[in-house]
Amino acid sequence: VANTVTVGSLTIPAMIKLGYKKHFAAAVEAASSTGGQVTPPIMGAAAFLMIEFLELPYTTIILAAIVPAFMHFFGVFMQVHFEAKRTGLRGLRPDEMPDVVEALKRDWPTIIPLVVLIGVLLSGYTPYMAAFWGITLCILVGLLNPRRRMSVADIVTCLRDGAKYALAVGAAAATVGIVVGVVTLTGVGFKLSYIVTSTAGHLSLLFGTFIPEAIFSAQGLTLLFTLIMTGVVCILMGCGIPTTANYIIMVTIAAPALVMLGTEPIVAHFFVFYYGLLADITPPVALAAYAAAGMAGADPFKTGNTAFRLGMGKALVPFVFVFSPSLLLVTKDFTWPNFFLAFFGCVLGITCLGAALSRYLLVRTRPWENVLLVFAALLLVAPELYSSLLGVALLVPVLLRHWNARHTEEAQPV
Repeated sequence: VANTVTVGSLTIPAMIKLGYKKHFAAAVEAASSTGGQVTPPIMGAAAFLMIEFLELPYTTIILAAIVPAFMHFFGVFMQVHFEAKRTGLRGLRPDEMPDVVEALKRDWPTIIPLVVLIGVLLSGYTPYMAAFWGITLCILVGLLNPRRRMSVADIVTCLRDGAKYALAVGAAAATVGIVVGVVTLTGVGFKLSYIVTSTAGHLSLLFGTFIPEAIFSAQGLTLLFTLIMTGVVCILMGCGIPTTANYIIMVTIAAPALVMLGTEPIVAHFFVFYYGLLADITPPVALAAYAAAGMAGADPFKTGNTAFRLGMGKALVPFVFVFSPSLLLVTKDFTWPNFFLAFFGCVLGITCLGAALSRYLLVRTRPWENVLLVFAALLLVAPELYSSLLGVALLVPVLLRHWNARHTEEAQPV
């Protein structure tokens, strides 16, 4: 939410000026801002808790987050692109773009704390040491930078705000600690995991009769239904509570069910982490979307629905890296062939889904094409090679029609 408000004060008016509808501009900012916590090298607080839970170095967490973070922003980018093409919007002209070289010449000292912070983290030091040097250099640069010199009052304000935010996170973590203790001592977590996996097993038996083994195995179906139930619970738990608190609760309750089905712990933790973040753009409690709507003067519910649509790629990606762990780069079964197969399948799947939701690919889509694109997206992100080939087969007639339409009079002017 803080990211949405801070960055949105600049980006939302710029998008509205270019012709984007108010609710769409606000939704783009909200959907993009939720990706900040999962984007390396500086991730959200929950990522640092992941270090403690998994006993892994921060560099491993950074590597694992690279591709999923890219997929999230790629999904938002493609839908914004399709929306702009469908409605005939333009981008910024060269004279409207800021001069990057001039900006670097003017404000290059402000980059020093970020570079040092990342360098300390990648050198193997603790996050606490990285934070210490980052804060220290921020103060020094602020005091010595002649263009943007900070006063002592500014520094005191920053320290006060930092302490206020730390208290909020600390209170949430302390409260969650009680929940974790109760779950651990009573064994409720294991019971819930058993209930989830048992229910998923029954659902896989029910639907397994309709789905060919070549597309989804019985074990894969069980894991799929477990992921769906876990994702829904993560979103519900994330409604209105901090991401860090939601992550701790869900790691204690839901992650064991995924591990029981053979999922690697780091994969299970990332799944829970990503779906907890999705709550910020999922109606009816989409806090980031509502904050952006207030800044844009747009309808909050319309903004929330649009933000959720833009973030649908983020909802697909966790399923992909659970079924194809090579996408995280650091898993035990990592191989380059599996990585590239999962990567390109995910890219195509997210593109198809974005086209269906935006009703535009190369030209405006027709209703039957939207149906094909949705099914193609689901098949392309599925783990089996046969399902990916079937997804490509569904995509071919849509591409042929659009390719012909762009070169004939059927192509509608956008």
